[in-house]
Amino acid sequence: MGAKRKKAFWTKQFYLWHWVSSAICLVAMILFAITGITLNHAGKIKSQPVVEESEATLPSHLLKAIAFTDDQAIDERKPLPTELRRWLDSEMGVHAGGRSYEWSDVDIYLDLPRPGGDAWMSIDRETGEVIYETTSRGFIAYLNDLHKGRNTGFAWIVYMDVFSVACVIFCLTGLALLWVHAKRRPSTWPIVAAGFAIPVVVLIFLAH
Repeated sequence: MGAKRKKAFWTKQFYLWHWVSSAICLVAMILFAITGITLNHAGKIKSQPVVEESEATLPSHLLKAIAFTDDQAIDERKPLPTELRRWLDSEMGVHAGGRSYEWSDVDIYLDLPRPGGDAWMSIDRETGEVIYETTSRGFIAYLNDLHKGRNTGFAWIVYMDVFSVACVIFCLTGLALLWVHAKRRPSTWPIVAAGFAIPVVVLIFLAH
């Protein structure tokens, strides 16, 4: 009875962790499976980049705050002033954040890459002219960049780590459940072995 109870306990735990981990990673796993196909055939999926440009002029008090003076370095990287970041957010819908950008004696250049596209901004330190340009490569490119974690930011990277751990738990508990029921299903281990052998054969003999 002790062995049976122990097996029953662990089987219950395997089922519990298997369905919990599957629930956590379900949506993301479908996303990553679909984008695995779109990434493999990226050259066949055509998209026309859409470029948009907007301009504005800084108010005088913000221009004064970023104006170049002789005692400043000609080229350096530093964050934008807090008030300027708030103005860009409210007036142009641009969230610059607190990271460092390129300051020259002429302008401030903001590189603002994003999933599925790109963006940049130039702020003239003499005139206050602001030029903001965005490029979008479409929804498929956006999903592909999510798959790669490209320009997605810290929060998405953390989510991908959590998703990866959930996937590992899902696979290992699935393997444990295969072991539990293998005696009643003779084809279990041959199929598992095939799942291992097929990609190995493809990599060794067919991949170039």
